[in-house]
Amino acid sequence: MKKISLTALARHELVHAKEAPSGRSAKTVFGGHEHVMRQTLVAMRAGVSMSEHENPGEATLWVIQGRVSLISGENNWEGSGGDLIIVPDARHSLEALEDSVVVLTVAKR
Repeated sequence: MKKISLTALARHELVHAKEAPSGRSAKTVFGGHEHVMRQTLVAMRAGVSMSEHENPGEATLWVIQGRVSLISGENNWEGSGGDLIIVPDARHSLEALEDSVVVLTVAKR
């Protein structure tokens, strides 16, 4: 059994995101290539975007802190701390409206 403090990890990764030229920092919390499911904590500085990309499988986005906008075509979903967004099975992008931390969970197909 393993326990991870998402609060502490979020704080740590957000410091790195603020210092990184990309404005982002990420750490795999669980899973990887040998697993079906992967959970990645992603920290983003306010105003930073992840460009449009394909959905690699079933996915959710759990907003730990801050405020983000998930955009897919004409659709836009905003989420803030505590919100869970179901990622559409379509091309999408993510923008941090504030300094934000999310947990992306993906189950590969």
